[in-house]
Amino acid sequence: MSKLKIEDLTLLFGHEKEKALTLLKQGKTKAEIFKETGCTVAVKNASFSIKQGEFFVIMGLSGSGKSSLLRCLNRLIEPTSGSVILNKVNITNLDDKGLQKVRRKEMAMVFQNFGLLPHRSVIENVAFGLELQEIPEKERLEKAKSVIDLVGLQGYENQHTASLSGGMQQRVGLARALANDPEILLMDEAFSALDPLIRKQMQDELIDLQEKMHKTIVFITHDLDEAIQLGDRIAIMKDGEIVQIGTPEDILTNPATDYVSSFVEKVDRKSIITAGSLMFDKPTVAIYLKDGIEGTLRKMRTSGLTTLPAVSIDKHFLGFVYLRDVLEIKAQGEKTIKNAIIKDVPVAYADTTVEQMLPFIAENGRVVPVIDKDTHKLIGVVAQTSLLIETTGINWDHGTESPIDKIHKEII
Repeated sequence: MSKLKIEDLTLLFGHEKEKALTLLKQGKTKAEIFKETGCTVAVKNASFSIKQGEFFVIMGLSGSGKSSLLRCLNRLIEPTSGSVILNKVNITNLDDKGLQKVRRKEMAMVFQNFGLLPHRSVIENVAFGLELQEIPEKERLEKAKSVIDLVGLQGYENQHTASLSGGMQQRVGLARALANDPEILLMDEAFSALDPLIRKQMQDELIDLQEKMHKTIVFITHDLDEAIQLGDRIAIMKDGEIVQIGTPEDILTNPATDYVSSFVEKVDRKSIITAGSLMFDKPTVAIYLKDGIEGTLRKMRTSGLTTLPAVSIDKHFLGFVYLRDVLEIKAQGEKTIKNAIIKDVPVAYADTTVEQMLPFIAENGRVVPVIDKDTHKLIGVVAQTSLLIETTGINWDHGTESPIDKIHKEII
């Protein structure tokens, strides 16, 4: 279900906005519009939806428009045109009173520079939004205490924020946003001012919090590693325009533009790419009680393979059969492949990552079987060369023999 929907949202800075809008509709570039009107295109025709409970990351380099777009969502900046629809209500049409209600009840924001009140204690900072809503003191302090515990600040309730570390101050800012129990949490470069180790810790803690809260989160960052770590989906921006939206795996495996490709080329893919995106879903298999010895040998001969996955008639994965074992039981006069099936083999699921599959690499070059978690049916196989390519970045398809290929030739 769509929680937040952005339709054709555009933000211009400058005096001749109407003329700039006209030029934008004519397909003029950001540079051309600035030259003719002096207007800067901060956000250009952004359209996307965010689902209930989704962790949605907007990323891009400095000046890409990501923070401007975020501020349009709660109208800290008024968009020039387009709509922001929250729970089927177009909040770009709300008056000041209605907008105030949205900011206090439905959307909360966590800023990069914390935005805390230095003369107040931790618990007073966290309860500040509730105080503005005229919530009775006892109730607001109880609520503030509960979210302070949630973000790991127990025992610091009465400390002044100026005495806290950067990571702890950011926890206070997060607790203050959560105290209002908002439906949507907007986070603008929330961790970018933190030291790398503290930043990683805050990312992990935010993931843990999200598993408990199931909030809809819109998170801004310029760091692709952070975007991949946190996001269910990522929107990449360039020059005010969204150039691609997708899951981390979508963006790594199918970058939409050269710009996106340049972003992702140095990312460690092992922990992102899954068996589901690498697998071949129509492998040659030996079907127990159907193919028999001769049928299995014929499939091996036709495919040029010396190892086949073995499945039942209804595609349940049974193990592997090897050419040498099939030939041996044929010589013994057996009719089925039952005694040739090697059952004790590791399996992957569609969401198993390359990193998790690396221990499955075997000297015989056997493919990794991918099975359905619920039915245990074979849904595909991953070649070990695919795992090595994703791990090393070297593509052996271009005339270079992989280590697995060399081993495989020695065996057969």
